[in-house]
Amino acid sequence: MNDRKSRELFNRAIVKLPGAVNSPVRAWSAVGGAPLFINRASGSFIFDADDNPFIDYVCSYGPAILGHAHPRVVAALADQAKLGLGFGATTEIEVELAELISGAIACAERVRLVSSGTEAGMTALRLARAATGRAKIIKFDGCYHGHSDSLLVKAGSGGMTLGIADSGGVPAALAALTMVARYNSVESVDRLLASARGEVAAIIVEPVAANMGVVLPLPNFLRELAELAHREGALLIADEVISGFRLNFGSISEATGVTPDLIMLGKIIGGGLPVGAIAGSARVMDLLAPRGPVYQAGTLSGNPLSVRAGLETLKVLKETNPYAALDASGGRLESGLRKAFASAEVAARINRAGSILTPFVGTSAPCNDADDARKSDTQLFAKFFHAMLERGVNLAPSQFEAMFVSTAHSEETIDQTIVAAEGALAALHDASSMRQS
Repeated sequence: MNDRKSRELFNRAIVKLPGAVNSPVRAWSAVGGAPLFINRASGSFIFDADDNPFIDYVCSYGPAILGHAHPRVVAALADQAKLGLGFGATTEIEVELAELISGAIACAERVRLVSSGTEAGMTALRLARAATGRAKIIKFDGCYHGHSDSLLVKAGSGGMTLGIADSGGVPAALAALTMVARYNSVESVDRLLASARGEVAAIIVEPVAANMGVVLPLPNFLRELAELAHREGALLIADEVISGFRLNFGSISEATGVTPDLIMLGKIIGGGLPVGAIAGSARVMDLLAPRGPVYQAGTLSGNPLSVRAGLETLKVLKETNPYAALDASGGRLESGLRKAFASAEVAARINRAGSILTPFVGTSAPCNDADDARKSDTQLFAKFFHAMLERGVNLAPSQFEAMFVSTAHSEETIDQTIVAAEGALAALHDASSMRQS
C-alpha cells in the first residue's frame, strides 16, 4: 500500500500538533506505525491522502449512521451554509431539532444543545449537583463521558488504549468526588452508596457501553441501577452520546424500560458535525440559566450547520426506519467474523448491540466489564488491525473501540470485510505457526 503522502503529512503534523493529532483516539500508539491521513469519504468507504480506498467501520466514531456524505445531509448543509454559518442568536431549526428529540425520547421534556459530548457530560453533572445539593458522583470503570475533570477517572477507550488510568492536571480533591463502580455490578454501586450515604448526586452510565469496546448491560442492570439511584435521592444520568438514535429511533434506555433523569446525546444528532445535548425532565432542566441558577453557555451551541445536518439525519432515520436492517447487517458481520476467527483458531469474544460490535481478540471468556475487556490480547489486535488495513478495511486503532455499521454497508461490502478477515487471520495463524516451529 502506497502511503507516501500520509507519511509526509505525519512528519508535518508531528511538528505542530501534540502527538500529531487533535484527539488521542486518532493516534496509532496502541497498534504501531504512523496514522493514515484521510482525504475524503463516501458511503461506506474512506479514502486516504494517497487515494487508497478502505471499507470504513469507524464511521467518525458513530455519527455516520447513514454512511459518509449522505446526499440529503450534504444538500441540507449546503443550503444552510448559503444562509449563514452562525448568528449568535436562536434559530427556528434549533427549536425543530429539540422538538424532534423530545418527540422521540419521552424523558426529554427540555433539551439544551451544546457543542460536544464533553460539554453535555460536564453540564449534566452540574445540573445533578444543583438539583440534589450533593457533590459526589458514581461512574463505571471503562465508561467514557467526555474529558471534563470530574469524569476523567477510569475513563474508557482513550485511557485504556494509552494505559492512562487518570489524567494529569485533574486536582486530587476533585477526583476524590468521583467514585468508580464495576459495570454490570449493582452490588458494587450499592457498596459505594452505603459508604457515602446522602452524598451522591448522580450515577452516570452508558446504557450500552462502547468505550471499553461494546459491553451490553446484563438483564435488569439498568432497572436496578435506577432503583438504587432514586432510593438514595440521586439522579440517573444516561450517556447516550453513542447509543442515542443508533440502536433505535430515540433512547436505548427507554427502550429497555428505564427512564433516566438526564440523558446525554451527541454524534448522530449532529449528522457528523460537532454537537452535544443534555435533555431531561422540566424540573431538572429548568435549573439551567437563564431560567435557573446553573450557568452554561457557548457561542457555538446549537450552531445552524450542526443543527441542520443533525435535523436532516434524524428526518431520514424517522422516514426510513432502518434499524431492523442495521441489526441484520450487524448480525451478518458478527456471524462472519465469528467463523473467520474460529477457522483460524484465534480466540475472540464478539459483543454486539445492533449495528455496533467489538471483537475482543485473544479471549473467549464473556466480556461484561472493563476487567474482562482488559483480558484481550492488545498486541494480537494490533496485528489484526494492520492485516485488515492491508486488505482494505479500516478499523479503529484500539482494541477498546467499537466497529460501526451504517446503512451504506451493503451485504456485498460486509461479505468483502469477512473475506478480508479470513485472509488476515489466516496470515496471523500462519505467522504464529512458523514462529512456533
